[in-house]
Amino acid sequence: QVRLVESGGGLVQAGGSLRLSCAASGSTFSRHAVGWFRQAPGKEREFVSSISTSGENRFYSEDVRGRFTISRDNAKNTAYLQMTSLNREDTALYYCAATETPIPWRVPSISSDYDDWGQGTQVTVSL
Repeated sequence: QVRLVESGGGLVQAGGSLRLSCAASGSTFSRHAVGWFRQAPGKEREFVSSISTSGENRFYSEDVRGRFTISRDNAKNTAYLQMTSLNREDTALYYCAATETPIPWRVPSISSDYDDWGQGTQVTVSL
């Protein structure tokens, strides 16, 4: 079990950048793969990105590949999502999630693969 708290959301203009943080506590963070998901009003929750336990392997959805960068700092028990070239389609509530795994290269992309979730942070992209 790990507790996750997202931060860094807010209002940003289209074309701008924003960095989200996911602070973890309560367990060994370095043993958890981390994923970012988002959910816009009227839409289903969708996968955004994930990172393996060591941070060496990363995976992105087609919608964000090339614009978003996922990273982690295990010494700080924190994962990040650097978002650039934001557009209105990126407006959503962003969640981070974690799952403990002994597989160092695993980058889960399915919601059901994750055990722990944060409460989310709102990202709103204006015109």
